[in-house]
Amino acid sequence: QDNSFEQFIINYCNEKLQQIFIELTLKEEQEEYIREGIEWTHIEYFNNAIICDLIENNQTGILAMLDEECLRPGTVTDDTFLEKLNQVCATHQHFESRLSKCSRFLNDTSLPHSCFRIQHYAGKVMYQVEGFVDKNNDLLYRDLSQAMWKANHSLIKALFPEGNPAKINLKRPPTAGSQFKASVATLMKNLQTKNPNYIRCIKPNDKKAAHIFNEALVCHQIRYLGLLENVRVRRAGYAFRQPYEPCLERYKMLCKQTWPHWRGPARAGVEVLFNELGIPEEEFSFGRSKIFIRNPRTLFKLEDLRKQRLEDLATLIGKIYRGWKCRTRFLLMKKCQIVIASWYRRYA
Repeated sequence: QDNSFEQFIINYCNEKLQQIFIELTLKEEQEEYIREGIEWTHIEYFNNAIICDLIENNQTGILAMLDEECLRPGTVTDDTFLEKLNQVCATHQHFESRLSKCSRFLNDTSLPHSCFRIQHYAGKVMYQVEGFVDKNNDLLYRDLSQAMWKANHSLIKALFPEGNPAKINLKRPPTAGSQFKASVATLMKNLQTKNPNYIRCIKPNDKKAAHIFNEALVCHQIRYLGLLENVRVRRAGYAFRQPYEPCLERYKMLCKQTWPHWRGPARAGVEVLFNELGIPEEEFSFGRSKIFIRNPRTLFKLEDLRKQRLEDLATLIGKIYRGWKCRTRFLLMKKCQIVIASWYRRYA
């Protein structure tokens, strides 16, 4: 119930993770259909980039204003930080405060004057401003890091690399919010270079107890995790897509016209293959560079046919090998018999 600076930066990280989830699963998938020339009806979804910008914008973001309060001279308190938020974020649709311009729209009198509320993708969260400035300004002074770096223990020395006299930086150490923001940016950069797989965990109850299923809580999570939009995109879209060359190489053994070698464009080979297998036209679409298969059962059918074909080919190879081996043995025995017979007739 009481959320302070720690929960704020945790929720900020969750917002960034949700944003990359949206980018890779909803936005990117729909853009791929457009790039490939697939007939597609755009499905609307909530993009939480506006919430991320509210927190991390370099000029008007909450973290930027918090750093500015920590750096400016004069009397700085949590109340002055809240006043600054009320001035800059007053008209933002995802920011609420009793003193902001949005207060006239608020019917919830339980929001204290020393708090602000952010409407995150997963719901509204109220934050107590008490301690924000001190926690963000929690710095390790330069002389302390230098003292720890001089320790004889190798582990302690490694934990304080900024204490190395050769790397002394006279600039003011970054605030806790700036360090966390930089860490999140590095995490997002690493995730963008990967091909992530998502597992969404739904919490059935708040008691961490077995055999209790809170339907309202589960529906809340499904709604705010973007799962409904994801399901709609998946149902309206295609479950599987693959470039023409790998697709033809994997399934060409299922058609006599494409096996063992197809002389022509890969897309034409895939068209011949799918027509030969009798796959309904509504089950797939041809893009500019990829084949799109709508239902998983079509892909399972292709895999089952391929598996059966591999077994048939393995049986054929084994049959031909055993025939060759027996024929080779027979010819060798026949040759030996002729040699023995000819020598026998010579001395008979």
